[in-house]
Amino acid sequence: MFACLALEDGRIFTGTGFGAEGVTTGELVFNTSMTGYQEILTDPSYYRQIVTKTVSHVGNTGINQQDLESDRIWVSGFVVRALSPVVSSWREQGALADWLKEQGISGITGVATRALVRHIRSVGVMRAAIACGEAALDTAALVEMARGSPDMSGANLVDAVTTRESYNWATHSDPQWYRDEQLDVRGPLIVAWDFGIKRNILRMMADRGMRVTVVPAQTSAADVLAMNPDGVFLSNGPGDPAAVDYAIRNTGELVGKVPLFGICLGHQILALALGGRTEKMHFGHRGGNQPVRNL
Repeated sequence: MFACLALEDGRIFTGTGFGAEGVTTGELVFNTSMTGYQEILTDPSYYRQIVTKTVSHVGNTGINQQDLESDRIWVSGFVVRALSPVVSSWREQGALADWLKEQGISGITGVATRALVRHIRSVGVMRAAIACGEAALDTAALVEMARGSPDMSGANLVDAVTTRESYNWATHSDPQWYRDEQLDVRGPLIVAWDFGIKRNILRMMADRGMRVTVVPAQTSAADVLAMNPDGVFLSNGPGDPAAVDYAIRNTGELVGKVPLFGICLGHQILALALGGRTEKMHFGHRGGNQPVRNL
């Protein structure tokens, strides 16, 4: 199946489609992690984004139900250099291409991802469109679709990914040794605001003896305090943190009243609540191998 990736600046990359047939748009980003494509695809932080993997081969270990970070795929599209034709893992429960097709997500393989990432690093992050099938033939129309797609700046995407109801989390990283009766009811209570939380963050807190209650993003500061938490966690999530005004306001009301800690979007919301400011990076480096310069 012929496929095309069209960028809003007119740059075109062609390849072979996999997953769902059709057209999708989103903000084009890249991730440099060597493994973990399943976790990336199900991370709500990637909502409305097309993710490019820089690692050469993707899909070789298939997919399984244990490595999901949420209940569904959140990315808008998936770009890889080479989709593995072979799936081999003792934990494998299906193929990546079939999984994407089931969830209506388009992917494209055979793309010169090195050139694509260098382009993004040079000109900055931009919107793009992926087309798989007949729609991929009209590249001019795809460029216009990319240009007409929503901009991430100023977008509150938290409301689309947060939980609708509160719930308690008590699952550890290794379910083989964990049993419900082993939960230490004396451990510190953490209330986690869900702005698009990943399950592994919750597992890490449970591993360290914390009792975790996850609440919807719009839960008020008063309701959080009424739970008498030992700490409040602000989770990761998608979109522009400055647009999540209610979260900034609620966080500000908790400053000095209870220990606060956050990650990614949650960390940015905490900074905004303390009077800081945020600005969109020229391009975001996502992955487990972040370059650091000693200044």
